[in-house]
Amino acid sequence: MVPAVFVSLGYSEHNIVIAFLKTIAVTVVAGAVFYLLGLKAQKKFYAREGLVCVGLAWVALSLTGALPFVFSGEIPHYIDALFEIVSGFTTTGASVVKSVEDLSKGILYWRSFPHWIGGMGVLVFVLAIIPVFSKSSGSSFYLLRAESPGPDVGKMTPRIRQTAMLSYIMYIVLTVLDVIFLLIGHMPLFDSICVAFGTAGTGGFGIRNDSIASYTPFAQNVCTVFMIMFGVNFGLYYHLIRGKALTVLKDEEFRFYIFTYIAASAVIILNLKSAGTEVTNTTVRNSFFTAASIMTTTGFATTDFNLWPSLSKAVLLFLMFCGASAGSTGGGIKCSRVIILFKSLRRNVHHYLHPNRVQTVRYNGKTVDEEVVTNTNIYLTAYVMIVIFSVILVSIDGFSFESNFSAVMATFNNIGPGFDVVGPTGNFAAYSYFSKIIFIADMLAGRLEIFPILVFFSRSTWKRS
Repeated sequence: MVPAVFVSLGYSEHNIVIAFLKTIAVTVVAGAVFYLLGLKAQKKFYAREGLVCVGLAWVALSLTGALPFVFSGEIPHYIDALFEIVSGFTTTGASVVKSVEDLSKGILYWRSFPHWIGGMGVLVFVLAIIPVFSKSSGSSFYLLRAESPGPDVGKMTPRIRQTAMLSYIMYIVLTVLDVIFLLIGHMPLFDSICVAFGTAGTGGFGIRNDSIASYTPFAQNVCTVFMIMFGVNFGLYYHLIRGKALTVLKDEEFRFYIFTYIAASAVIILNLKSAGTEVTNTTVRNSFFTAASIMTTTGFATTDFNLWPSLSKAVLLFLMFCGASAGSTGGGIKCSRVIILFKSLRRNVHHYLHPNRVQTVRYNGKTVDEEVVTNTNIYLTAYVMIVIFSVILVSIDGFSFESNFSAVMATFNNIGPGFDVVGPTGNFAAYSYFSKIIFIADMLAGRLEIFPILVFFSRSTWKRS
């Protein structure tokens, strides 16, 4: 929170400075208490500890991160403040603030900064900067596996800490380039930094009420390009740096990701044309921007896609479900899982036709371990059950099914805007506090890919081994 303090000082927002200092004091005291409680803790660290540590760390960060909103009085109710900060850390971008332009600069900065930290992963950041973790590769691996998005965790280098550091170096370089290009597009410095945080983390908190719509077309195009770039698996950038461009082009997930994005954008443009919309540069730009924003689960908006024809909205709904690449900052199910699910389905159909033939699921020319296939199917099962359960619970508020379903999809997939009440020109303020708690749980479960949150409810998690 120290950078946010300096931002507030720079804009002479002294009451906001006090709010941050109060929160810093709370976190220091809480940290000291937990440190003392853990002095005699066992040093053994396995998968269970990794899952619980990641889940509790994100909950603790959210509970304390909401305090500046409350202490400053700018989001006075704690549940609303918690919703806003969880939306920030999980890179969702859903908001309960009706007019973001009324917020102070310090609070706007603090609202956007968690996107950047949460995009790559809070504990990945810890692994990169704290040397103590390099002494215990087991703890590092289990933390990285529990927090990293996608069906499997690959290491760029033999050491986990080096992998985390390399990821953040690439992340920082791309973020700085994003800021530079936004400045070239005549976006103010403060706006450029906050928008870059939202783009890099694929978060989507805008600092203007119209999100990105009032910025120049050049700035919007910059956001489109960088949203797509941050939706790519960062491991592919490592291959690119090492001169293995062919490996990148042959990657199945990368090809599926780019093809799906281009095809979805083209369908939207054709659908808008058939619905009577004149196809201009603005139409094309909005179509490609919106498809990138939804597929990468960023959530920025340049137009009210709530008014688009049904086919275009159906395409956006599919992109919500699909999401970006594994190992990126994007959310959703991930393209790699979608590929594995399709190939697994095809394998099972062929098995019915040829029961005696041994068939495997292959991905990037290699046989996929059956454990990965099973875990992918289990993930999809848990995904569907949570979506159904959440939609039923939030429907108590009485909004339309389109609003409720898209609100759950938007929060669980860490996208931000949905349709109808929660469309790009609306927000989540109208929902009850009960529904907001459901959305908070969905955002955390979606960002951590379900299991670090589900393990909290397992009795065996809390038994001594």
